[in-house]
Amino acid sequence: MKHILKQLNIDKENLGTSTGSKWLKSKGDVITSKSPVDGKEIGKVITTTEKEYKAVVETAKEAFISWRNVPAPKRGEIVRQIGDELRKHKEALGELVSYEMGKSLQEGLGEVQEMIDICDFAVGLSRQLNGLTMHSERPLHRMYEQYHPLGIVGIISAFNFPVAVWSWNSMLAWVCGDVCIWKPSEKTPLCGIACQHIAAKVFKRNGLPEGISNLVIGDHKIGALMSNDVNVPLVSATGSTRMGKLVAQAVAARLGRSLLELGGNNAIIITPEADLDIAMVATVFGAVGTAGQRCTTTRRLIIHESRYDEVKKHIAKAYAQLKIGNPLDQKNHVGPLIDADAVKMYQTAIAAAVKEGGKIWVEGGVLKGKGYESGCYVKPCVIEAKNSFAIVQHETFAPILYLMKYKNLDEALALQNGVAQGLSSSIMTNNMREAEAFLSANGSDCGIANVNIGTSGAEIGGAFGGEKETGGGRESGSDAWKAYMRRQTNTINYGTKLPLAQGIKFEL
Repeated sequence: MKHILKQLNIDKENLGTSTGSKWLKSKGDVITSKSPVDGKEIGKVITTTEKEYKAVVETAKEAFISWRNVPAPKRGEIVRQIGDELRKHKEALGELVSYEMGKSLQEGLGEVQEMIDICDFAVGLSRQLNGLTMHSERPLHRMYEQYHPLGIVGIISAFNFPVAVWSWNSMLAWVCGDVCIWKPSEKTPLCGIACQHIAAKVFKRNGLPEGISNLVIGDHKIGALMSNDVNVPLVSATGSTRMGKLVAQAVAARLGRSLLELGGNNAIIITPEADLDIAMVATVFGAVGTAGQRCTTTRRLIIHESRYDEVKKHIAKAYAQLKIGNPLDQKNHVGPLIDADAVKMYQTAIAAAVKEGGKIWVEGGVLKGKGYESGCYVKPCVIEAKNSFAIVQHETFAPILYLMKYKNLDEALALQNGVAQGLSSSIMTNNMREAEAFLSANGSDCGIANVNIGTSGAEIGGAFGGEKETGGGRESGSDAWKAYMRRQTNTINYGTKLPLAQGIKFEL
């Protein structure tokens, strides 16, 4: 791993707060990043103090004044160069993501590819930041709408996607003319430091001011500073629903904007006409990918009663073939949970499901022995349960899949929608009527609804996000860029008189 850190310019002299290419000599606490893969220390990182945070904000404010005046296509050119740098470092950064977070190497590389893809998307977007024109009711008047940059965008990201979510926000924000302050998860800080190096290098090479890309390190205290800061008009936060509610309350109290990507409790419905070959791949990857630590992880499998026993057997067979171990070994399907606290939550959830009446179909447990020294490896578990169980209603960030039956599609949809979260959902069917019903206003209440694909693995071209306690935010593709800008309505009078709207008469 030392050669990877060296390639990504990570050393002991600059592990902390950054405004562009300038790394501050932080006075904060020291936290240690340890890999869940083998429990070994990767590096030490210095947290950001309140004083340093305020200094970063001032630098960002100054940078915004000039950055917003750079033409949008020119801003897109900078993002294109960042994408090129990511291509150069894809292997190294993907390996760091896998080692520091614990996801498989394929998923780590895929996450970096997602960053590259969003750069490409943002470059095209930089020439398409369109407004709207409309007819005025007043003669010799023209009306239109346009979008302007907001200012500083605060980004709070989670450990499970330590680099991709930052790119979703920052690349779009940058082409929109905003500057960014990023607080990566304190569980994966080195991934944040690596990305900051890559982006800052490009900005500096182009003679742009420091402060367009900024990094702060720390826990919820830094997140609270950002959420309460009137200098940060938009806070984009990814994480738990509990965290998101705190951010939303703080930002709303100062009438700021929040973009929230929070918890998921995602289900796949398997109908009588489902193709089980497709359904099983989608279910197993959705349930065990990233060791169940995705917000889009498949947590509930809602199966028609006519196929319930058949699906159960397929699930047991598929789970028996899973290989659990070092995620850098591409023969393995499942890596570790992020830390000991995650393992404890996994164990607690299984015990709670059994206590409520659940029946274990595929047994879980913590793995020990050679190759599992970190203590973070667990066996994916499958439990027959009811949707009404308190633990089923709760999102547990672990590879636990709950099975339940249904009799008709209306019942399946009621089960699918019968949770507080509303992120992702899927139906497996070759029946057009069932598929269309699932996608209708009477169907899935989630922000993402899929047919014959799983709940995880969204493409960057579509807007990503969910409803209810998932927060309602949208990131990545489609018109998600509008969240990073302020809309302005303009009316131009090019006549010689001043008629008023609604026919109001006012004469002097």
